[in-house]
Amino acid sequence: MNDKVDKLVIFLAKRDGIDKLVKTFQYASKLLVWHLETTNPNAAHRAKQCEVASGLSRKAFRTGRFLTGFNALRRNPGPTTTYRVLSVFANAGEMVYFFFDHFLWLSRTGVLDANLARRMSFISAFGESLGYVFFCVIEFSMIKEGIEEERRIRRSSLAESNEKGDEIKKIRADRVMRLMAVAANLADLIIGLADIEPNPFCNHAVTLGISGLVSAWAGWYRNWPT
Repeated sequence: MNDKVDKLVIFLAKRDGIDKLVKTFQYASKLLVWHLETTNPNAAHRAKQCEVASGLSRKAFRTGRFLTGFNALRRNPGPTTTYRVLSVFANAGEMVYFFFDHFLWLSRTGVLDANLARRMSFISAFGESLGYVFFCVIEFSMIKEGIEEERRIRRSSLAESNEKGDEIKKIRADRVMRLMAVAANLADLIIGLADIEPNPFCNHAVTLGISGLVSAWAGWYRNWPT
């Protein structure tokens, strides 16, 4: 049992899997709103409702997600002091993001004062952006180490050629996954900057829509069962 339906079921059973699916709905809807708002306001309104509902649903799915960063620091902070320091900042930023996202969700659903939404959004986006910067530094460092290791293997004459090939394949597969992580982090960083420091580029519907889809689809790739 290893066909596409099996893999899809496994993918959607994961919290990250369903999050990436709903994120696709959210940002595809945002692009639809931009495309239809002048030509078909009724359809644009329906797409806007889908976008808002998807965004709120994703926040509900992420309840307690801040514990993931805490557990990562507790269990596997990194192999060296440098990685441990980077991991602390990266995971701390992500923890702030997911923790304050709870209050943003509650304020937008009317449970808490709606006036809190803007403040919670800023704090959450600031933590998110800080985390993504440090996660990108970690990923680029790991990619660099992988490239150096691949070069070392190619120069080595001690290992058998087929063993070399297997090691190089693993390094390259890991590199692709890390590049997907960088793409997702950079895309989400743009979305976070739109909340922290609104500007015409980051806040444009097309920029946000494309960034959201890049992040979602990179997450699909990384979380898809192999």
